[in-house]
Amino acid sequence: MAQSATPVEDVVHSKLTEALKPTSLEIFNDSHLHSHHKAMQGSVSKETHFRVYITSSAFQSKMQPARHRMVYALLKDELAQAGGIHALQLQTRTPEEEERIKAQEASGTN
Repeated sequence: MAQSATPVEDVVHSKLTEALKPTSLEIFNDSHLHSHHKAMQGSVSKETHFRVYITSSAFQSKMQPARHRMVYALLKDELAQAGGIHALQLQTRTPEEEERIKAQEASGTN
């Protein structure tokens, strides 16, 4: 079996899917956009910068900081390891919030 070209991204996807059962999950690996930054020089990993858009009912009745802490806790090993995740941008929504935003976009109102 061939090794994945994106093992960190695969772990992020697996952990978030298993724990939060998202109705929507998009993971963008933006590492290539930051590889030239001084902080990334000498990094052994090619997967350091991610944007994650996740919709899950697990976020119900939680404010954004609490939602982000949930994700950080799930990915604590990947954030802590040398050469691990350096930057993680999160967009966390409940299914109801996602539907409301889609309806607003469809009607042309913000």
